[in-house]
Amino acid sequence: MSEPSEPSEPPEPPESSPPVPVPGEALPPGRLGLLGLQHVLVMYTGCVTVPLVFGAAAKLDTHTIGLLINADLLVAGLITLVQSLGVGRVLGVRLPVVAGATFTAVSPMILIAGQYGMQAVYGSMIAAGVFGLLAAVPFARAIRLFPPLVTGSVITIIGLSLIGVAAGLIAGNDATAKDYAAPSHLALAGGIVLLIVVVGRFTRGFLSQIGVLLGLVGGTLVAVPMGLTDFSSVGDADWFGVTAPFHFGSPHFPVAAVVSMCVVMLVTFTESTADMLAVGDMTGRPVAPRELARGLAADGLSGVLGGVMNGFLDTVFAQNVGLVGMTKVRSRYVAAVAGGMLVLLGLIPKMGEVVASLPGPVVGAAGLVMFATVTAVGINTLRRVEFDGTGNMTIVAVSIGVGMLPVVAPSVYHAFPTWVQTVAGSAITSATLTAFLLNLLFHHLPGRAAKTPAPEPALSSSAP
Repeated sequence: MSEPSEPSEPPEPPESSPPVPVPGEALPPGRLGLLGLQHVLVMYTGCVTVPLVFGAAAKLDTHTIGLLINADLLVAGLITLVQSLGVGRVLGVRLPVVAGATFTAVSPMILIAGQYGMQAVYGSMIAAGVFGLLAAVPFARAIRLFPPLVTGSVITIIGLSLIGVAAGLIAGNDATAKDYAAPSHLALAGGIVLLIVVVGRFTRGFLSQIGVLLGLVGGTLVAVPMGLTDFSSVGDADWFGVTAPFHFGSPHFPVAAVVSMCVVMLVTFTESTADMLAVGDMTGRPVAPRELARGLAADGLSGVLGGVMNGFLDTVFAQNVGLVGMTKVRSRYVAAVAGGMLVLLGLIPKMGEVVASLPGPVVGAAGLVMFATVTAVGINTLRRVEFDGTGNMTIVAVSIGVGMLPVVAPSVYHAFPTWVQTVAGSAITSATLTAFLLNLLFHHLPGRAAKTPAPEPALSSSAP
């Protein structure tokens, strides 16, 4: 053990342990490139799974899904650059964060596509983006209205509501089809899940964080001899190109669809807020409300860009936050390099076609793990909630119950007007509204009862 330094002379780090970069510090180009690539690999699967799942559920063809993937990566790269480098005093938290498509929007987008069409999907996304730009500052000041009680309930529902989509990719959505739930498809999906589990159990560090990506690659290799792959469209795709704005036509703005996507934007804000605060703590630069507002405004910008460029709403990716904590590399320029790489990937249509051609059981297996992980994150968030004598158990129970209703009974609101079906029929929208309003009722409106100890369960009195 080394001798302690004199009090008047601060200790210098050993040569083998260079000082950890601060948020604004640059690194040598070679190291920047490798660290940026690492961030891209960690978030890539989660980012492209959103257009894959949405495209399949919306019954889009492979070529169109490829376009969505490219647009998704392009917008994610641009928003990552905005978040890490900032735009004046208006946009970007200026921290080492990476943005990517959020799962929160998937279920509402599927519902809107079915009710109103793709033009309404992207019209409502643009409207939600404008709403996000306007609401960023008020939300940053009113974050107390979205405590772990609300966010945990909503995140849990996000994961649960998407598991059925993953099941449809694995087994198929037509129960009368000859290959519906074919044992070979189920076995392939099971093998991919097993591979992800093995990677998570027996590897460490960076390798353990790309288990889902390894599962996708491994599953695709197995699917080739099974005859489940078709990459014929890849050859016709260009090596370089940009998805044309408004690919599906001029945007439409049905009120119900806009309301639903604005609620999704608020949920996205809660996701990004938690992650930005976490990165601020890691880098030793706590995030002030105005900086938080700039970061949330970048989420709003993703809605506008996504709506125009056929992309998706973006949020700060938690897996990249975890990577910052693991590597201790805190330079925001690393995130900027990752953003540049995502932009380049978004400009390569062949890459989008390759990903869009992945077999359904492969994508479904990866999605199953990722969606269930989202559910687990929500449950973990709820661990921070005080339940005894607070009424919080009722809030969580009712919110999850209302949210799951359209998942287990998709036609439950069929007798209501279309706008009601769009808002209430979205598990995420209905759960968010329920949790938010019940939290106000129990904890913010006057006349609420004081906290009292919860009674002991009846069974405990009969215990020997």
